[in-house]
Amino acid sequence: MKKMSASDLHLKVGVPPVYRINGVLRQVASDPITEEEADHLLDPVIPEVLKRRYEDTGNLDFAAHLKDGDRFRINMYRAGGHTHAAIRRVKAEIPSYAELHVPPIYGTLIEESMEGLIVVVGVTGSGKSSTLAAMIEHINQVRADNIITIEDPVEYRFIPKKSIISQREVGIDVADFSTALKYIVREDPDVIFIGELRDHSTVLSAVQAAETGHLVFSTMHTADTMQAFSRIMEFFPSHEHAFLRHALSNTLKGVLAQRLLPSLPETGFGVVPACEILLGNSVVREKIREGDDSALPMIVSQGEEGMQSFTAALADLVKKEWVSLQVAMEFAPNREALSASLKGLDVKSQGLVSRIKVAGNRS
Repeated sequence: MKKMSASDLHLKVGVPPVYRINGVLRQVASDPITEEEADHLLDPVIPEVLKRRYEDTGNLDFAAHLKDGDRFRINMYRAGGHTHAAIRRVKAEIPSYAELHVPPIYGTLIEESMEGLIVVVGVTGSGKSSTLAAMIEHINQVRADNIITIEDPVEYRFIPKKSIISQREVGIDVADFSTALKYIVREDPDVIFIGELRDHSTVLSAVQAAETGHLVFSTMHTADTMQAFSRIMEFFPSHEHAFLRHALSNTLKGVLAQRLLPSLPETGFGVVPACEILLGNSVVREKIREGDDSALPMIVSQGEEGMQSFTAALADLVKKEWVSLQVAMEFAPNREALSASLKGLDVKSQGLVSRIKVAGNRS
C-alpha cells in the first residue's frame, strides 16, 4: 500500500486484492483470494482479546501497525460465510494544514478556541481523521493541555510535546464509548476527541463536556453541514430538541464538511479537499437556538468570517488549477451556481482550456 500510495486495500473471496489509489479501485494482478486464505489471512494481526468478538458478531474494527510507524485501520466482516476486509492506511506522519490543503480558517479556529464543540463531517474516505489529527497535533505543539481521545480504533499515534496525551481504544482500553465518556471529565482533560458522534449518548456527552469548559472534537458521517444538524437532532426525542438547540447554540464553534477530489496531475497532490465551513458566530447561534436551520445555507454562502459553501470551495479549486472543471462539476451541489462563479474564467477541463460563459446566475 505504501509503495502504491494506496489509501485502502480490499480483501474479498473470489477476486484478487484491490487497492484504492486516488479514489480509484485497482485490482492487483494476482490469483483470486480463496475462502481458506480469506478466513485466516489476518489471523496474525488480530488482537487476542478481540477474536471472540468477531466470532460472535461477524464484525470487527481494530488497528495494526508496521515497524516504520504506518498504521492501518482494519474492518473485518463476514460475507457469504467467509471473512472479507477493508483496510485503511494511516501514514505514520501526522499531516500539517499545508499538506492537507485546507483553508486557513482551520488553523485560526483552533487558535481562537479554548472550549466548545468542533465537528468534522464527510462521507467515508473524505479525510476527516487526517484533518482532526492535524488539529490535535497543532494543539499538542503549542499548548500545555491534557488531551484525551476515545477512538474505535486508534488511528494516528500522538507523541506528547507541549501537551500530554492519553489515547483510549474501544475494545482494548475500554469496553465502549459510553463507559469511556462516563469517566472522561474526571480525568482532568482540557481537550477531548471522541472518534464519532454516533448516538444519543455520545452527542450528549460531547455537548455536556463542551458546556463545562472543554474543547471537544468529533466526526460524523454526513455529506454536509446541514445533514450533520439533521442527524444530531434525530438522535434525540422531540421533547429534548429545545434543550439540545440551546446547548448547541452555546457550545458550537464550527462544523467543517469536506469532500476529497482528484487533483490535476501536474499539482502532484493526488487529492484535495473541497470544504464547506459553518462557524458558530452570533447569527448562527441565534438561528440554531430558534430552530431556523433553513437560514444557515445562506449565512454560509455569504462567506463572512471564514465561512464557505461547497460551491465557493469548488470554484476556488478550479481557479487555482488544482482540479479540472469536469471534476468540479461532478461534485457540485448546484452546477449553475458553480458556472456562475466561474463566469468568464479560463479553466482547465479534460486537459483543455475552456472559457465559462453563463447568461446569469439562475440558481
